[in-house]
Amino acid sequence: MSWWQEPLVGFDLETTGTDPAESRIVTAALVDTVGSSRQGAANWLLDPGVPIPADAEAIHGIGDDLARSKGRPAKEGVEEIAAALCARLLAGRPVVAFNAPFDLSLLDAELRRYGLPGLAERLGGPVVPVLDALVIDRAVDKYRKGSRTLQRVCEVYGVELTDAHEAGSDALAAVRVAVALGERYPEQVGDVALAELHRRQVGWYRDWAEGLEAWLRKGKDPQAVIDPRWPLR
Repeated sequence: MSWWQEPLVGFDLETTGTDPAESRIVTAALVDTVGSSRQGAANWLLDPGVPIPADAEAIHGIGDDLARSKGRPAKEGVEEIAAALCARLLAGRPVVAFNAPFDLSLLDAELRRYGLPGLAERLGGPVVPVLDALVIDRAVDKYRKGSRTLQRVCEVYGVELTDAHEAGSDALAAVRVAVALGERYPEQVGDVALAELHRRQVGWYRDWAEGLEAWLRKGKDPQAVIDPRWPLR
Protein backbone atom coordinates (compact mmCIF):
# COMPACT_ATOMS: atom_id res chain seq x y z
CA MET A 1 0.00 0.00 0.00
CA SER A 2 1.00 3.62 -0.47
CA TRP A 3 1.82 5.71 2.60
CA TRP A 4 -1.50 7.57 2.37
CA GLN A 5 -3.38 4.32 3.04
CA GLU A 6 -1.34 3.47 6.13
CA PRO A 7 -1.10 4.77 9.74
CA LEU A 8 -0.43 8.50 10.05
CA VAL A 9 -0.56 11.03 12.87
CA GLY A 10 -1.76 14.60 12.50
CA PHE A 11 -0.07 17.23 14.69
CA ASP A 12 -1.21 20.76 15.45
CA LEU A 13 -0.61 23.48 18.04
CA GLU A 14 -2.60 26.55 18.98
CA THR A 15 -0.39 29.15 20.57
CA THR A 16 0.10 32.59 22.06
CA GLY A 17 1.55 34.05 18.86
CA THR A 18 3.13 33.56 15.46
CA ASP A 19 6.86 33.49 16.29
CA PRO A 20 7.91 29.87 16.88
CA ALA A 21 10.98 30.95 18.85
CA GLU A 22 9.01 33.01 21.37
CA SER A 23 5.38 31.83 21.37
CA ARG A 24 4.00 29.33 23.88
CA ILE A 25 1.73 26.35 23.45
CA VAL A 26 -1.88 26.76 24.56
CA THR A 27 -3.44 23.62 23.05
CA ALA A 28 -2.01 20.64 21.17
CA ALA A 29 -3.38 17.57 19.44
CA LEU A 30 -2.09 14.33 17.97
CA VAL A 31 -4.70 12.56 15.85
CA ASP A 32 -3.98 8.95 14.86
CA THR A 33 -5.41 7.78 11.56
CA VAL A 34 -5.22 5.00 9.05
CA GLY A 35 -5.25 6.92 5.82
CA SER A 36 -7.94 9.54 6.30
CA SER A 37 -9.89 7.48 8.86
CA ARG A 38 -9.59 8.81 12.41
CA GLN A 39 -8.64 6.13 14.95
CA GLY A 40 -8.02 8.16 18.11
CA ALA A 41 -6.56 11.38 19.49
CA ALA A 42 -4.59 12.89 22.33
CA ASN A 43 -5.32 16.49 23.31
CA TRP A 44 -3.69 18.95 25.70
CA LEU A 45 -4.67 22.28 27.24
CA LEU A 46 -1.70 24.08 28.82
CA ASP A 47 -1.27 27.06 31.05
CA PRO A 48 1.46 28.79 29.00
CA GLY A 49 2.74 30.76 31.98
CA VAL A 50 2.38 34.07 30.13
CA PRO A 51 -0.68 36.17 29.22
CA ILE A 52 -2.50 35.01 26.10
CA PRO A 53 -2.84 38.01 23.77
CA ALA A 54 -6.34 39.06 22.79
CA ASP A 55 -5.66 38.47 19.10
CA ALA A 56 -4.54 34.89 19.81
CA GLU A 57 -7.60 34.27 21.99
CA ALA A 58 -9.79 35.57 19.18
CA ILE A 59 -8.37 32.89 16.88
CA HIS A 60 -8.46 29.77 19.08
CA GLY A 61 -10.90 30.80 21.80
CA ILE A 62 -8.68 30.07 24.82
CA GLY A 63 -8.14 32.93 27.26
CA ASP A 64 -6.12 33.37 30.42
CA ASP A 65 -8.88 32.31 32.83
CA LEU A 66 -9.52 28.99 31.10
CA ALA A 67 -5.83 28.24 30.58
CA ARG A 68 -4.97 28.97 34.22
CA SER A 69 -7.89 27.10 35.72
CA LYS A 70 -7.97 24.04 33.44
CA GLY A 71 -4.57 23.93 31.76
CA ARG A 72 -1.69 21.63 32.64
CA PRO A 73 1.55 23.23 33.86
CA ALA A 74 3.47 24.12 30.71
CA LYS A 75 6.61 22.10 31.44
CA GLU A 76 4.63 18.92 32.15
CA GLY A 77 2.45 19.37 29.09
CA VAL A 78 5.34 20.11 26.76
CA GLU A 79 7.13 16.96 27.93
CA GLU A 80 4.03 14.84 27.34
CA ILE A 81 3.45 16.26 23.86
CA ALA A 82 7.06 15.69 22.81
CA ALA A 83 7.14 12.18 24.26
CA ALA A 84 3.93 11.21 22.47
CA LEU A 85 5.05 12.69 19.16
CA CYS A 86 8.46 11.03 19.28
CA ALA A 87 6.97 7.67 20.26
CA ARG A 88 4.93 7.71 17.08
CA LEU A 89 7.90 8.71 14.94
CA LEU A 90 10.07 6.00 16.47
CA ALA A 91 7.31 3.50 15.71
CA GLY A 92 7.52 4.51 12.05
CA ARG A 93 4.32 6.55 11.93
CA PRO A 94 4.74 9.67 9.73
CA VAL A 95 3.78 12.97 11.33
CA VAL A 96 1.50 15.17 9.22
CA ALA A 97 1.27 18.92 9.75
CA PHE A 98 0.20 22.03 7.89
CA ASN A 99 3.25 24.33 7.93
CA ALA A 100 5.47 21.96 9.89
CA PRO A 101 8.32 24.45 10.56
CA PHE A 102 5.98 26.43 12.79
CA ASP A 103 4.60 23.59 14.94
CA LEU A 104 7.75 21.50 15.18
CA SER A 105 10.08 24.47 15.77
CA LEU A 106 7.78 25.89 18.42
CA LEU A 107 7.61 22.59 20.26
CA ASP A 108 11.39 22.28 20.08
CA ALA A 109 11.80 25.84 21.41
CA GLU A 110 9.46 25.05 24.31
CA LEU A 111 11.54 21.98 25.17
CA ARG A 112 14.70 24.09 25.29
CA ARG A 113 12.92 26.74 27.35
CA TYR A 114 12.23 24.20 30.07
CA GLY A 115 15.59 22.44 29.89
CA LEU A 116 14.09 19.29 28.36
CA PRO A 117 15.63 17.11 25.63
CA GLY A 118 14.89 18.38 22.13
CA LEU A 119 13.17 16.41 19.40
CA ALA A 120 16.36 15.32 17.61
CA GLU A 121 17.92 14.26 20.91
CA ARG A 122 14.89 12.14 21.73
CA LEU A 123 14.88 10.57 18.28
CA GLY A 124 18.62 10.08 18.05
CA GLY A 125 18.64 11.88 14.70
CA PRO A 126 16.56 14.09 12.40
CA VAL A 127 12.81 14.52 12.77
CA VAL A 128 11.61 12.15 10.03
CA PRO A 129 9.39 11.31 8.30
CA VAL A 130 7.27 14.46 8.14
CA LEU A 131 4.50 15.20 5.66
CA ASP A 132 3.65 18.89 5.31
CA ALA A 133 0.36 19.34 3.47
CA LEU A 134 1.10 23.03 2.84
CA VAL A 135 4.54 22.39 1.32
CA ILE A 136 3.25 19.59 -0.87
CA ASP A 137 0.26 21.62 -2.09
CA ARG A 138 2.50 24.57 -2.99
CA ALA A 139 4.80 22.28 -4.97
CA VAL A 140 2.25 20.29 -6.97
CA ASP A 141 -0.14 23.18 -7.71
CA LYS A 142 2.36 26.02 -7.76
CA TYR A 143 0.42 28.52 -9.85
CA ARG A 144 -3.02 28.22 -8.24
CA LYS A 145 -4.28 31.66 -7.30
CA GLY A 146 -5.67 32.53 -3.89
CA SER A 147 -4.64 31.98 -0.31
CA ARG A 148 -3.07 28.81 1.09
CA THR A 149 -4.72 28.83 4.50
CA LEU A 150 -5.80 25.46 5.85
CA GLN A 151 -9.43 26.46 5.38
CA ARG A 152 -8.90 27.34 1.73
CA VAL A 153 -6.76 24.28 0.96
CA CYS A 154 -9.44 22.07 2.54
CA GLU A 155 -11.98 23.58 0.14
CA VAL A 156 -9.72 22.85 -2.84
CA TYR A 157 -9.37 19.15 -1.90
CA GLY A 158 -12.90 18.59 -0.64
CA VAL A 159 -11.89 18.11 3.00
CA GLU A 160 -14.32 19.07 5.74
CA LEU A 161 -12.85 21.34 8.42
CA THR A 162 -15.41 21.26 11.19
CA ASP A 163 -13.83 23.62 13.72
CA ALA A 164 -10.98 25.74 12.35
CA HIS A 165 -8.25 26.61 14.88
CA GLU A 166 -9.23 23.80 17.22
CA ALA A 167 -6.04 21.73 17.34
CA GLY A 168 -7.66 18.32 16.90
CA SER A 169 -9.80 19.48 13.99
CA ASP A 170 -6.87 21.15 12.25
CA ALA A 171 -4.62 18.11 12.77
CA LEU A 172 -7.19 15.75 11.24
CA ALA A 173 -7.79 18.14 8.35
CA ALA A 174 -4.04 18.26 7.63
CA VAL A 175 -3.96 14.46 7.39
CA ARG A 176 -6.96 14.39 5.07
CA VAL A 177 -5.44 17.04 2.81
CA ALA A 178 -2.19 15.03 2.68
CA VAL A 179 -4.13 11.88 1.78
CA ALA A 180 -6.02 13.77 -0.93
CA LEU A 181 -2.71 15.02 -2.33
CA GLY A 182 -1.36 11.48 -2.36
CA GLU A 183 -4.40 10.24 -4.25
CA ARG A 184 -4.46 13.11 -6.75
CA TYR A 185 -0.73 13.24 -7.49
CA PRO A 186 0.59 9.66 -7.38
CA GLU A 187 3.80 10.23 -9.38
CA GLN A 188 4.88 13.33 -7.42
CA VAL A 189 3.50 12.35 -4.02
CA GLY A 190 1.34 9.31 -3.46
CA ASP A 191 3.55 6.56 -4.88
CA VAL A 192 6.79 8.07 -3.56
CA ALA A 193 8.58 6.35 -0.68
CA LEU A 194 8.40 8.32 2.55
CA ALA A 195 12.15 8.92 2.78
CA GLU A 196 12.22 10.31 -0.75
CA LEU A 197 9.09 12.39 -0.20
CA HIS A 198 10.62 13.88 2.93
CA ARG A 199 13.74 14.75 0.93
CA ARG A 200 11.65 16.34 -1.82
CA GLN A 201 9.84 18.52 0.69
CA VAL A 202 13.18 19.86 1.96
CA GLY A 203 13.91 21.06 -1.57
CA TRP A 204 10.38 22.29 -2.27
CA TYR A 205 10.36 24.38 0.87
CA ARG A 206 13.83 25.80 0.15
CA ASP A 207 12.79 26.76 -3.39
CA TRP A 208 9.62 28.44 -2.12
CA ALA A 209 11.50 30.36 0.60
CA GLU A 210 14.17 31.57 -1.81
CA GLY A 211 11.54 32.67 -4.33
CA LEU A 212 9.53 34.56 -1.73
CA GLU A 213 12.65 36.22 -0.35
CA ALA A 214 13.70 37.38 -3.81
CA TRP A 215 10.22 38.74 -4.55
CA LEU A 216 10.07 40.63 -1.26
CA ARG A 217 13.53 42.11 -1.77
CA LYS A 218 12.54 43.48 -5.17
CA GLY A 219 9.75 45.56 -3.71
CA LYS A 220 8.26 45.46 -0.25
CA ASP A 221 11.31 44.75 1.90
CA PRO A 222 14.88 44.94 0.54
CA GLN A 223 16.16 43.32 3.76
CA ALA A 224 13.71 40.41 3.81
CA VAL A 225 15.02 37.05 4.99
CA ILE A 226 12.93 33.86 4.71
CA ASP A 227 14.34 30.90 6.62
CA PRO A 228 14.69 28.01 4.12
CA ARG A 229 14.96 25.22 6.69
CA TRP A 230 12.30 22.49 6.82
CA PRO A 231 10.79 20.78 8.79
CA LEU A 232 12.61 22.16 11.84
CA ARG A 233 14.44 25.42 12.38
